[in-house]
Amino acid sequence: MSVLASARRPARVIPGFGITLGFTLAYLSLFVLIPLSTVAFKTIDMGWSGFWGVLTDPRTQHALYLSFGTALIAALVNAVFGLLIAWMLVRYTFPGRRLIDAAVDLPFALPTAVAGIALTALYADNGWIGSILHGLGLKVAYTPVGIVVALVFIGLPFVVRSVQPVLEDLNLDVEEAAATLGATRWHTFSRVILPAALPSLLTGFALAFARGVGEYGSVIFIAGNLPKVSEIAPLLIVIRLEEFNYAGATAIAALMLAISFLGLLAINLLQAWNRRRTGGE
Repeated sequence: MSVLASARRPARVIPGFGITLGFTLAYLSLFVLIPLSTVAFKTIDMGWSGFWGVLTDPRTQHALYLSFGTALIAALVNAVFGLLIAWMLVRYTFPGRRLIDAAVDLPFALPTAVAGIALTALYADNGWIGSILHGLGLKVAYTPVGIVVALVFIGLPFVVRSVQPVLEDLNLDVEEAAATLGATRWHTFSRVILPAALPSLLTGFALAFARGVGEYGSVIFIAGNLPKVSEIAPLLIVIRLEEFNYAGATAIAALMLAISFLGLLAINLLQAWNRRRTGGE
């Protein structure tokens, strides 16, 4: 029996579970858990009164509100338009499709500082797009709107690349069957396509949101960095470090870490609930 069982057992290309688990835990501990735990320990050393003092500072509160608020808005925008772009790339064939498909990954390869400078040049009052908007009474650069624009730029690939493989696996026969049964386009989208793409869409949304919360390079150029107006939390951390206020910088970082973790946990729980609801594994 043992010979038959070993014969039926699939061959493992990577070493066994024990070695793989040990390497995984060591790698995560060295590069993720230990640095994050250092932030937590530094915050504990401050004491509750010191942490509460940083938390109740109006400048800190506005910076955190701006970072998380703009990241949420940008992630929602990317969730909508990222789904549309992924659908276009999967369902249609047109000249330049491969070029557009490659351009989606451009924010991954482009240095964030270069992206920030380019967006500032475009959306400033004397820029190509900014001059048109300025004539309409709209100001983008050096305002929170400019932060959203920068976060939409850097977060779009996360949604597109998360949703695109799922749409490629979704057979056209499913849509044709729904149409044969009398479903309208909206019913086909809302009851057939969207439920299948929702877990990956939530994943892309979570990744875009997490990236937006901690984004620095592409934002500082277009934000204007005015305290209590367009100053983001990552920039405030850098300012506190330059002031040698390490405790204040660590407290802001710890709070951002806690809020981001709770947000990602909520999204993961929502994904698990959606898989159970739809009968997935």
